Amino acid sequence: MLLKRTNIEALLYKASSRESSEERIMNEVAEILRKDGEHAQRIQDNFQKSGDAPWNDFEFDLLETSRIFHLSQIRTICIDYRLRFLDTRYFKGKIPEEAVSRIKTLEKEHNTVLKGFKILAPSKLFKLENKDDPILFAPIGNGYFYLIHKWGNDLHPLRKLLVWPFKNIRNLTALVVLVSYLVTLMIPNGLFSKSNSTVEFWIIFLFMFKSIAAVVIFYGFALGKNFNPAIWNSKYFNS
Repeated sequence: MLLKRTNIEALLYKASSRESSEERIMNEVAEILRKDGEHAQRIQDNFQKSGDAPWNDFEFDLLETSRIFHLSQIRTICIDYRLRFLDTRYFKGKIPEEAVSRIKTLEKEHNTVLKGFKILAPSKLFKLENKDDPILFAPIGNGYFYLIHKWGNDLHPLRKLLVWPFKNIRNLTALVVLVSYLVTLMIPNGLFSKSNSTVEFWIIFLFMFKSIAAVVIFYGFALGKNFNPAIWNSKYFNS
């Protein structure tokens, strides 16, 4: 059987066609990456001017109702766990790529450009990086927000209990009274007088209460601390 002869001219045409096809593919890929990069940059820019949009043009039928929250619900969570709900431009942590990808998907599905992003997170995350759990929201309008993405670790299981004293003045006073009472019980009998009486106990208790209350008040004023209802949507450091 005779082998077919090689046509150099045909090979040249074939190679030229293949290179042209590969170049076209590379150009298309480069264009896709360029547009994707521009899309991601535009989202990052919107993070920095998040307070400019009070609502977004979502397609209602495409929204997941389990991800819709009213501002009153968010406020309750913030107060109970001493969190803040602020524009993303105040957020000092890093918003992960998963959140950006989620925004890209939502914008494509709803044929819109999302703006007005807000973050629900512990106070420190709005000043320095931390490892707790921020949650990204976009406003729907009329006080409703759509949960876009959550990342990081969950809150400590005792956080609600630990921040309970900072919820209001009543809780803080109750804690000071309890601590003062426990400290008074720890003082040895007869330390200040030879007789042990109820009057002496309550005098020591009042002394302890005033001392601990003074430390708490000084700490609050010195560091500019405030109660949870006053800081949940405050952008100021000393609150």
